[in-house]
Amino acid sequence: MQVSVRDNNVDQALRALKKKLQREGVFREMRLKEHFEKPSVRKAREKKEAVNRQRKLARKKAEREG
Repeated sequence: MQVSVRDNNVDQALRALKKKLQREGVFREMRLKEHFEKPSVRKAREKKEAVNRQRKLARKKAEREG
Protein backbone atom coordinates (compact mmCIF):
# COMPACT_ATOMS: atom_id res chain seq x y z
CA MET A 1 0.00 0.00 0.00
CA GLN A 2 1.35 3.38 -0.91
CA VAL A 3 0.30 6.95 -0.20
CA SER A 4 2.01 9.93 -1.76
CA VAL A 5 2.75 13.06 0.27
CA ARG A 6 2.02 16.23 -1.68
CA ASP A 7 3.43 19.63 -0.71
CA ASN A 8 4.85 18.21 2.55
CA ASN A 9 1.28 17.75 3.81
CA VAL A 10 1.74 14.73 6.06
CA ASP A 11 -1.65 15.14 7.76
CA GLN A 12 -3.49 14.74 4.48
CA ALA A 13 -1.38 11.70 3.56
CA LEU A 14 -2.05 10.15 6.97
CA ARG A 15 -5.80 10.63 6.51
CA ALA A 16 -5.59 8.99 3.08
CA LEU A 17 -3.62 6.07 4.52
CA LYS A 18 -6.13 5.55 7.33
CA LYS A 19 -8.98 5.60 4.82
CA LYS A 20 -7.23 2.99 2.65
CA LEU A 21 -6.54 0.77 5.67
CA GLN A 22 -10.17 1.07 6.74
CA ARG A 23 -11.38 0.09 3.27
CA GLU A 24 -9.06 -2.92 3.20
CA GLY A 25 -10.33 -4.10 6.59
CA VAL A 26 -6.93 -4.01 8.29
CA PHE A 27 -8.21 -2.35 11.47
CA ARG A 28 -11.03 -4.85 11.81
CA GLU A 29 -8.66 -7.77 11.28
CA MET A 30 -6.25 -6.41 13.90
CA ARG A 31 -9.07 -6.07 16.41
CA LEU A 32 -10.24 -9.64 15.76
CA LYS A 33 -6.72 -11.04 16.21
CA GLU A 34 -6.09 -9.33 19.55
CA HIS A 35 -7.40 -12.40 21.39
CA PHE A 36 -7.80 -16.04 20.54
CA GLU A 37 -11.21 -16.95 19.19
CA LYS A 38 -12.45 -20.50 19.52
CA PRO A 39 -13.27 -22.12 16.17
CA SER A 40 -16.92 -22.61 17.15
CA VAL A 41 -17.25 -18.95 18.13
CA ARG A 42 -15.53 -17.87 14.91
CA LYS A 43 -17.88 -20.01 12.84
CA ALA A 44 -20.95 -18.58 14.59
CA ARG A 45 -19.68 -15.00 14.16
CA GLU A 46 -18.96 -15.49 10.47
CA LYS A 47 -22.39 -17.04 9.91
CA LYS A 48 -24.07 -14.12 11.71
CA GLU A 49 -22.09 -11.62 9.62
CA ALA A 50 -23.09 -13.41 6.41
CA VAL A 51 -26.76 -13.29 7.40
CA ASN A 52 -26.47 -9.59 8.20
CA ARG A 53 -24.81 -8.92 4.83
CA GLN A 54 -27.59 -10.76 3.00
CA ARG A 55 -30.29 -8.86 4.90
CA LYS A 56 -28.62 -5.54 4.15
CA LEU A 57 -28.32 -6.46 0.47
CA ALA A 58 -32.00 -7.48 0.35
CA ARG A 59 -33.01 -4.21 2.07
CA LYS A 60 -31.06 -2.15 -0.45
CA LYS A 61 -32.46 -4.13 -3.36
CA ALA A 62 -36.04 -3.71 -2.09
CA GLU A 63 -35.43 0.01 -1.59
CA ARG A 64 -34.16 0.41 -5.17
CA GLU A 65 -37.07 -1.54 -6.65
CA GLY A 66 -39.63 0.35 -4.61
